[in-house]
Amino acid sequence: MTADVLVVGSANADLVVPVDRRPGGGETVLGGDTVISAGGKGANTAAAAGRLGAKVALLAAMGDDAYAAMLLGSQREAGVDVGLVRTSDRPTGIAYITVTPDGENSILVSTGANATLRPADVDAALPGVKVLVASMEIPLDTVEYAVQTAAAAGVRVLLNLSPVAEVQSSTLAALDVLLVNEHEAAWLLGSASVDDPAKLLDLGPRSAVVTLGARGALVVTADGVTEVASPKVHAVDTTGAGDAFTGALAASLAEGADLADATRKAVKVAAFSVTRHGAQSSYDWPEDLRG
Repeated sequence: MTADVLVVGSANADLVVPVDRRPGGGETVLGGDTVISAGGKGANTAAAAGRLGAKVALLAAMGDDAYAAMLLGSQREAGVDVGLVRTSDRPTGIAYITVTPDGENSILVSTGANATLRPADVDAALPGVKVLVASMEIPLDTVEYAVQTAAAAGVRVLLNLSPVAEVQSSTLAALDVLLVNEHEAAWLLGSASVDDPAKLLDLGPRSAVVTLGARGALVVTADGVTEVASPKVHAVDTTGAGDAFTGALAASLAEGADLADATRKAVKVAAFSVTRHGAQSSYDWPEDLRG
């Protein structure tokens, strides 16, 4: 399979526990039954793009364990090429997630095998790729190498800078699209809020998208800032919604959509994902988006 979209990122098993409220320091709170499902920012992004029909490959690292078997199965079900996935002697990453009745989640990630994905793994994955997507649950030097090498090869590069971290100015300058939520954008701008999202372009990327949760997203280009509203939905679980957005955005860009139209589709996909439980299991197939 020749991939149009290459996702470089993490793969985790999600261990999700429903709770009435999150525990405070030193406190024990009883929760519901644990649900184990496929997750990780990279794997989620790839699955979202694959379910929408994109030709997508995942470059990630997993352990040689039952969690890896589950993750690979979920990727294949979504139509993702897993031939680039590396097997590590460290265990597959795990995300421990609590979800409250309002659908909000808190996440603790045990990195595991994700930490073993190295810059050298990237080189053989790039030929034929139209869009590279990277996110931050893997080593920073691997992310930066992937971004800069892909850009030098003429590949369109999208960085989901989440969890937010300080990256080199040359990495930001190599980006076609910087994707962040409003809190990450504020951190990058050194402010309490995003009063002027256009300032993100001063950091170097050619464009930016700022996600606003239930309010939608902002598209930032040299021509100005465009607001994209989200459909109104009843959220039951926000786990993986940002990754659904990223995957849908990448899939649309690979099809040739402009950034505003790609963002409109991504907002819709992310909104519908929160109406179902889980991450990858909540993502849309093309027929889900009709109408």
